[in-house]
Amino acid sequence: MRNSRKKVIWSVLLAILAITIVSAAELFHWALKDLPDAAKLTERLNPPSMRITDREGRLLYEILPAEGGRHTPLPLEVMPLALRQATIATEDSSFYLNPGVDLVGILRALWINLRGGEVLAGGSTLTQQVARNLLLEEDERNQRILRRKLREIALAWQITRRYSKDEVLALYLNQTYYGKLAYGVEAAAQTYFGKPVSELDVAECALLAGLPQAPALYDPFDNLEAAKSRQKTVLGLMVKQGYLTAEEANLAARERLKLAESPYPMDAPHFVMMVRSQLDRLFTPEELRAGRGLEVRTTLNLDWQRLAEQAVSNQLERLRTQTDDPFGHNVNSAALVAIDPRSGEILAMVGSPDYFNASQAGAVNMALSPRQPGSALKPLIYAAAFDPQRPQPWSPGTMILDVTTHFETHDGKPYTPVNYDGLEHGPVLAREALASSLNVPAVIALEHVGLPAFYSFASRLGITTLEDPYQADLSVALGGGEVRLLELTAAYGAFANGGYRVSPFAILEISDNQGKTYYRHLSEPAEKVLDARVAWLITDILSDDNARLIGFGRDSILRLDRPAAVKTGTTTNFHDNWTIGYTPSLVVGVWVGNTSHEAMHNITGLTGAAPIWAQMMRSVLSARPEEAFTRPDGLIQLEICGLSGKLPTPACPNRRLEWFIPGTQPRSEDSFYRLAEIDQATSRLADESTPPERRVVVTAVNLPPQAERWARAHGLTVWSDLTSQAASATTATEGGPIAGLRLLSPAPNAVFFLSDKLPLEAQQLRLQASGLPGGGLVTFYVDGTPVAVASQPPYEAWWQIEKGNHTAWAASSTEKGERFESNRVRFEVR
Repeated sequence: MRNSRKKVIWSVLLAILAITIVSAAELFHWALKDLPDAAKLTERLNPPSMRITDREGRLLYEILPAEGGRHTPLPLEVMPLALRQATIATEDSSFYLNPGVDLVGILRALWINLRGGEVLAGGSTLTQQVARNLLLEEDERNQRILRRKLREIALAWQITRRYSKDEVLALYLNQTYYGKLAYGVEAAAQTYFGKPVSELDVAECALLAGLPQAPALYDPFDNLEAAKSRQKTVLGLMVKQGYLTAEEANLAARERLKLAESPYPMDAPHFVMMVRSQLDRLFTPEELRAGRGLEVRTTLNLDWQRLAEQAVSNQLERLRTQTDDPFGHNVNSAALVAIDPRSGEILAMVGSPDYFNASQAGAVNMALSPRQPGSALKPLIYAAAFDPQRPQPWSPGTMILDVTTHFETHDGKPYTPVNYDGLEHGPVLAREALASSLNVPAVIALEHVGLPAFYSFASRLGITTLEDPYQADLSVALGGGEVRLLELTAAYGAFANGGYRVSPFAILEISDNQGKTYYRHLSEPAEKVLDARVAWLITDILSDDNARLIGFGRDSILRLDRPAAVKTGTTTNFHDNWTIGYTPSLVVGVWVGNTSHEAMHNITGLTGAAPIWAQMMRSVLSARPEEAFTRPDGLIQLEICGLSGKLPTPACPNRRLEWFIPGTQPRSEDSFYRLAEIDQATSRLADESTPPERRVVVTAVNLPPQAERWARAHGLTVWSDLTSQAASATTATEGGPIAGLRLLSPAPNAVFFLSDKLPLEAQQLRLQASGLPGGGLVTFYVDGTPVAVASQPPYEAWWQIEKGNHTAWAASSTEKGERFESNRVRFEVR
């Protein structure tokens, strides 16, 4: 009986065991069916985002993958020890001791779940979380059922057998979601604190370690109080595990957190957007999608970029707050480009003061937008004129008449440029004309070079926006065409580097996080586009503070504490203001204006872009040694007469030294200055009847007729005024040779318009003549009718305009009855 009962008991136990084994087998088959392979763990990692960095590897912007978020994996040793300790203390205090699962934790969680009737607590180790997040599908990952927990435990056990503890911890810290689309601690550190994870302190590490359990709940941007409370909990756990003392934890808890200004920052936004466009040209969309984890190392110097942004911000704020103009200056935008002229590397780029200001079209990159350059184009014109290979090359000593001069456009319309100050400066040499930015000489220089030749030269320097010279006019000399700040700044780089074309570029190299290089900028042999001697002459002029006296005065803001060449530019309609300047190793270009093309108010070459340029140059060069511009071989220095640029005679009172390319130096003597013995009683040349006591020697100027009015206005003795007896009068017929008398205004073929908003008697036209030998009366004629008489220089009169086509000229007679006329000018009044 007893044996029979034992058999029954054993049979039942065996049956129960069999059922248990079978059930366990079924359970494990049910739980572990289609279990992912832990060996494929690395294939399931979050895709790294593409990082655009500055030249030193400092982050500018991260391009997030379409199916993920911000992510930059790092080696464990780069991560702060405090962050690793905070994570272990919070998530898995026995991490380095357990086999991937915490049996005590599981039993505790099981008891809580049984009491609650559902899965309320997980008891997951770090290894289990890695398994869940990287190996389980997303729909299963979020399930709170027994099957998922069993599969998680099995995978954690496999992972522990395959990977070291440090490898598992690195996977957790690199792959865990920390909120705000940040995957991994590096992305989280950049998102919340705006700096690399390696720079986090204990307080910041504790905050990050507390985020994974509920990133949205503990988001410091949205709920700082909850985030600080969670941080305090983490610090307490670190004390409990012996990682911190209570005093250290309290100190960290009291620390005031300095959060990033934006969770998704973008430094140098216009530059970054330009780089993204270049990436689209370098790679196909498929290659970019496949190239996860690419790091694009650019040429930008982030420190310089911030100095550039500060210089722009400071100047625009000054202009906004200045009270010298009751209507304000109306300036809302500015751009800056800094380039290394030796390599073409773009070191800084500001496209506008605020990329995100939609009301001012801040996203428009004004460093790349074509705008009129004003006088900033003049150095290129003079460089073309100085080219020793061209016919009749100019030099810095070439004399140019800065007086009212009429030109004709390609469609026959008159064009009369005026200097910025509205004045004439008479005979000037090319050095002063360029350094002081005189307009009339610049137009004469462009006429000398020719538009086709100049456009070809500008193209060789890298200007792409000046395309058809046959549709342009001489107004190009004063900014009539449009150029890009980046291209014009690079063109100036050829002056800085001795005549080589500068091709600006932004990307140094592109590589992945495994060290594989996909692209590296290769420097090609530089193209020689300019005679080194011409480049130096332009530099010598643009760095000559004395030559700038006429236009800018002495010691203006353009003068730095080191050798630097610089040129300003302002359009006649005040839409654009430029300053571009350089040292041997840096060229900086600045544009100021309004994106909308609205005109600025009371902005000059020294008050708009120049202060930005000067601040930028001083800021970035202050810690660098001074560099001199090296003068190339093949230049000669001669003494010349300062008014004509010719070799001085004893009559020349104004002499100076000037540099020349051999073959361009003057070979004839000055004829502008002449010594004359005059009769003080008649102010004419002395003759045999003049007694000795009335004779006096003076220096007179023998200038072209169109410059005589300027000479008289400046108190100079004009040679022709002394020689009326010797003057030869030749009547100039229409279209024939012109005598000494010349009609300067109106301009040939000019068109004037009557206004219905002004009284007719108030609408008058200025008639102006010059070049009358010896003085006398000048009569102005319109359509053959004398309309006015002028008795002394300057010979001017006003004529009330009448509708129709007209012809004007001037005439005069000598005491001997000799009559001569000026050129005849046709004009129209509509």
